[in-house]
Amino acid sequence: MIVTVTMNPAIDRTAELEQLKRGSLNRLENCLTDIGGKGINVSKAIKAMGGESIATGFCGGSTGKLIEDTLEKLGIKSDFIHISNETRVNLKIVERKGTVTEFNEPGPFVTKEELNKLTDKLLSYASENTLFVLAGSIPKGIEKDIYFDIIPLVKERGAKVFLDADGELFARGLEGGPDYIKPNRSELEGYYKRENDLTEEDLLAMGKDLLAKGSSLVAVSLGHMGAMFLTNEHTVKCPGMIVEAHSTVGAGDAMVAALSYSLDQKADFTEAVRLAMAVSVGAVTTQGTNPPSRQLIDELKNKVEIIPL
Repeated sequence: MIVTVTMNPAIDRTAELEQLKRGSLNRLENCLTDIGGKGINVSKAIKAMGGESIATGFCGGSTGKLIEDTLEKLGIKSDFIHISNETRVNLKIVERKGTVTEFNEPGPFVTKEELNKLTDKLLSYASENTLFVLAGSIPKGIEKDIYFDIIPLVKERGAKVFLDADGELFARGLEGGPDYIKPNRSELEGYYKRENDLTEEDLLAMGKDLLAKGSSLVAVSLGHMGAMFLTNEHTVKCPGMIVEAHSTVGAGDAMVAALSYSLDQKADFTEAVRLAMAVSVGAVTTQGTNPPSRQLIDELKNKVEIIPL
């Protein structure tokens, strides 16, 4: 059973334009409204692969209800804690040349009582057959060591945890001992306090260091350059694939979804890597945060190149 946890979900509004002009009128095109937040994006991609998950976290107000109603229409189970404040709305602007500019609201205030209700809910789901995906930012009222607090609690009940966060949330979360992680290049630069000069050898060393800290799978997403995947038995890289890109929004979440689905299905390493690359690459061909179709996923899987390191 996969349980995705989105503490700061959102309504994502994505729009296109030729070029963003600061301080001037911008006329938007191809406006699209999606439900979002990293964990919810993971649940949507899992559904696209034919899998099942339960989406939980915090939802409030009319935007929160829209998220729950949309998940129901998509056939995705949800079990959110209802909060008194309104779920946020985000805006993502995609320029013709591919540049994405995001305007993300900070999110609602969550009370201690509401957080305790979510913790109790997660513990009720925790078992040896549960994989939790803890993903994304947190709303106001919650401390940045929240993932550090939650991970040991659910692991005590035998659950596994996939952590996908950035900044202090990632750094503190690592101390909780997640089983699987997916940092991108920027997150590694921040965590290891390095500038934008990382070589392949640097990335490998960082990945191995993260394995030594306790994670059993480290997936390093590198954008259009592809990705690296490290376990204690395997170390490989997959070059980027040429597709007609529409938006990079949600590509990292799609990779987390594919890896989580593979782990839940107990797929072998090679199959998991092929699926992760196919779903992630496929996600950049869609509008907004929509996952790729199963047909496209299967087509891309056959084109994935896996290079041992």
